[in-house]
Amino acid sequence: MKRLGDVLILELPATLMGTPSVIHPVALVGPDHILTLVDTGLPGMLDAIIGELHAADFTLGQVRRVIVTHHDLDHIGSLEAVVHATGAEVWALEPEVPYVTGERRAQKLPSPEQAQAMLADPDLNPVMRAMLTREPVRVPVSRALRDGDLLPGQVRVIATPGHTPGHLSLLVPGGNILISGDALTSQDGALHGPLSRATPDLPGAHDSVRRLAQEDVQTIVTYHGGVVSDDAGGQLRALAASLDS
Repeated sequence: MKRLGDVLILELPATLMGTPSVIHPVALVGPDHILTLVDTGLPGMLDAIIGELHAADFTLGQVRRVIVTHHDLDHIGSLEAVVHATGAEVWALEPEVPYVTGERRAQKLPSPEQAQAMLADPDLNPVMRAMLTREPVRVPVSRALRDGDLLPGQVRVIATPGHTPGHLSLLVPGGNILISGDALTSQDGALHGPLSRATPDLPGAHDSVRRLAQEDVQTIVTYHGGVVSDDAGGQLRALAASLDS
């Protein structure tokens, strides 16, 4: 766990596409030590989230809301568990709401027909089989967010579609910290664009990067890669300039 002012950066070990990794949900500390959790990791990560909060002298019971950057399973996998344990409200950008509530099928899953054909293969990877047969996340959304909304602490919502239709990022004014979700990635402090193979609308995602580059950013927290602090704003502008239109 790392802390940047009122931003707690969780470090949750995960295996993604068969590769060991670390993902970075965030908890925002508000007045009276109320927490806003941004994303919830993969299924089964509730205890790991509790452990990271305890490391910063907080408890899960202080979580009053969860903001969903987008509906990919590595971001909402433990959402139901968190909501069940805390009664927290769930907020998401308006176009993302039906995916979080389960009204629409997850964007990146195969169609039902494709899924059935894949499941008929006895040699299907067990991880993929589990993903295709698990029940979808279904959580009520208390607030449908819009681009430019100001949240508690003057945190600003920035619509960054492309990776999913309703992907959002957050700009925290204290330290101008950008929480990018999957709109950006990083490795060892070096900033990169969204992962192309997991981004259905790559031109739209690149437009979102260019939009983020217009913000006054001092630090960036990417879900995959963690903290970018060395000339983060400069790296972001350079990245935006290098992307295809």
